[in-house]
Amino acid sequence: MTVQGSENSSRRGRRSSTMGGMPVNDMPWWRWRSNVRSALHMLSDPVFQRDVWLAGVDGYGDVTDAVYRLVEDTWLDNWSAEKYVGTIFRDSQEAALVDTAVLRVLRIMHQVGPDAPVSAYLANQGWPEAVRAARDAHVRMAMADGEDPDAPPRTLEVLRIMTRSA
Repeated sequence: MTVQGSENSSRRGRRSSTMGGMPVNDMPWWRWRSNVRSALHMLSDPVFQRDVWLAGVDGYGDVTDAVYRLVEDTWLDNWSAEKYVGTIFRDSQEAALVDTAVLRVLRIMHQVGPDAPVSAYLANQGWPEAVRAARDAHVRMAMADGEDPDAPPRTLEVLRIMTRSA
């Protein structure tokens, strides 16, 4: 009698092929991609910003946290996202959209200061343009990852669990 091994056997140490709908092994630096996507998601959603950031709801950080998540590991404040095509970003168009969003958000951060209240960011005349740029990048990345770009942003704890678990 021949016993055939299952492709999905847990004994092989295989992990789930998706993380919140996003393919885990799809991009080499998917944890960094997850952080960038999380930041862009929060920065691109005016309703979230009003109902969570302005309201002071715990669990999501603030604008400064989102900006740091966007640039801290990637150094997108120092060089182009194009550098990460194939590792974090799927193609040059995705990278260009991220670059545009990063530049717009950082311009405002430098104008109002990193420790400014959320209201200072939202009141900045360039904020709607930054939100649109973040939305364009977020939608492109979410769709490429097979996720609904209009789903509410996940908490930072959920993000930590997702990036730690796979």
